[in-house]
Amino acid sequence: MGIPFVKTGAASQPPTTKQLGDRAEDLALAHLQRAGLRLLVRNYRTPGRGGGEIDLIMRAPDGTCVFVEVRQRASSSHGGAAASVSWAKQKRIVFAARHFLMRLGTLPPCRFDVVAVQPDGVVWLPGAFDAGT
Repeated sequence: MGIPFVKTGAASQPPTTKQLGDRAEDLALAHLQRAGLRLLVRNYRTPGRGGGEIDLIMRAPDGTCVFVEVRQRASSSHGGAAASVSWAKQKRIVFAARHFLMRLGTLPPCRFDVVAVQPDGVVWLPGAFDAGT
């Protein structure tokens, strides 16, 4: 699963961080959709400063609202992509999830998943952390 170069005119340039992140989200989304989840929102952001962002908000076949953090790493050293979801990052994701849920009339069951995109494939970790973090 090598990193492709993006053609930008006469010379090929390495992909930007944004392009790599978008590609990782595309891979994660395809993986989750094959598992039966349905996309609700991509790249949900809370308004204002200091808020949070959620890469993917999905609906599981049982109705569970799934907030997904997508992480990509070139190697699995230092615990790999999943280990890079720090306590502070979890807190910002939970904040954004609460903001999203306030818009709904009825609160569905929810969970927080991590999808790690690594050189050896996509690893999905359902229930990777909870809102109590």
